[in-house]
Parts: sequence; C-alpha cells; structure tokens
Amino acid sequence: MPYVDLEDGLELYYEDQGEGQTVIFLHGVWMSSQFFKKQVPYFSEAYRTITLDLRGHGQSTHTPYGHTISNYAKDVKAFIEKLDLRDVVLVGWSMGAFVIWEYLHQFGEENIKASVIVDELASDFKWPDFEMGAFDFPALTHIMREIQTNRVTFLEGFVPLMFKEEVPSDEMKWMMEEVTRLPESIASAVLFDQSVVDCRPYLSDITVPTLLCFGREEKLIPVAAGVHLREHLSNAVLEIFEESCHCPFLEEPEHFNQVVDGFIRSLDA
Repeated sequence: MPYVDLEDGLELYYEDQGEGQTVIFLHGVWMSSQFFKKQVPYFSEAYRTITLDLRGHGQSTHTPYGHTISNYAKDVKAFIEKLDLRDVVLVGWSMGAFVIWEYLHQFGEENIKASVIVDELASDFKWPDFEMGAFDFPALTHIMREIQTNRVTFLEGFVPLMFKEEVPSDEMKWMMEEVTRLPESIASAVLFDQSVVDCRPYLSDITVPTLLCFGREEKLIPVAAGVHLREHLSNAVLEIFEESCHCPFLEEPEHFNQVVDGFIRSLDA
C-alpha cells in the first residue's frame, strides 16, 4: 500500500492511478478516500488521479496531534511537494473544501490550477452575521459529546442525512466502517476545528477557477451556501445536482464525473 512520510511517525495513505493532469480528491470529516471509489475508474482514464486519507483518517496514521484545518492544509502542501506534483486540480468535499481554501490562503495559488468544491459552506458555524451555518454552539457541543459516548448510534443516524434517498444496507456497512476508523479523540478534535473555521474573510482573495457542486436536497447544506460562494469567489461557477444531497459523487456519479471532467477540460480551452 502506498504511503508518504511527512514527519516522524506520520504516514499518509494514498492511491495514485492514471497519467496526465493531476487531480487530488480530499474527503470530508471522519470520512476517507474510499468515498471517491466511483470517481477513480473514470478519472484515471484521462488524468493522474490521487485519493488521499488526511491525517488521522482512513488508513493514514492516527497521530494524536495536528488535527486542525490549517495543519491538514500543511499536510497537503507537503504531500504535493513530496510527489513533486505540478498545476494540481484539488477536489474537496465538505471538510475537504476548508482544506483547499486554507491551502490557498496559506500558500497561494502558484501550483494550483483549479478547485472543485463539493457541498460546503464558507463556515459551518452559525456566526451572528452568518445564519446559514450548519451548527450553533449547543448543537456542536451535543455532537462532540455523542462522538465521545455514543458514536456508532449517532453516526448511524448522521450518515443517512448525507443522502437524498435511503442508503442500502451494504452501502451503509462500508461507510460505517470508514467513519469509525479514527479514534473518538481525533473525531471530536477535528470536528470542533472544522466547525468553527471561517473562510469568509479571504474568499475574495481566491482567483483560481472554481466549480461549485451542490445537491438540491438540503438535509445538511443549503443551496444558498453555493450561491453565497459563487458571489464571493471571483472565478466560480455553480452546478446544482437535482437528485443529490451532500454526496453528488456517490448519488449521481456519472453526472458528477462528467461535469467535473468538462470543467477540467475547459481550463485549457
């Protein structure tokens, strides 16, 4: 299995298939690279397709420290440098979007060709001037406590909220296996940080071409979040997936793959 060493005791698991333009897929909080299993066969036919388990997630080292969005962005930067990747397209789902924005904020756009943002807000927190946020403080506290004391039952209720339709039992099984890989201590630590990150102050500084992919079903993230991002990112287009909720790449994989592929190809048109 391929790993890249980033620092003492930390190895990031990744899969690397295909040749051509490099596309890196970044997963959501508690999730893993396995959630992009319906993208790899398609994109690896025409692109160098990399799926990555972020620190503490999936098959990467469950190191007990460094679980902030800022640090995850540093990990991605180190990963790109280790593999000597150039002009990368970053695809970030949910928390992965925060990692992309933080990467661009910290390191600039020099080596990033474009980004694809999948169903995420500029901030998950309900700030006084940002009512569309997903969590207020009581809700965040409740979730963190559930993760510490009742994780499996909580996740069995949470995971179906990511989908418009009922999740088949076999799909639910592998997803539950992935989201319970990381220890509860890591799960609650990164949940807090990613929930209070606020990217709004620097969205206007981001100029890389950006495709925004949002599901029409609003169990978790409102479509208004995509409209807000389109208005505050200087070079963004918004695509709504009518039969999806939080995971259009799993709910409408063929349509998602074609839309993202068309966007990447348009960069060189």
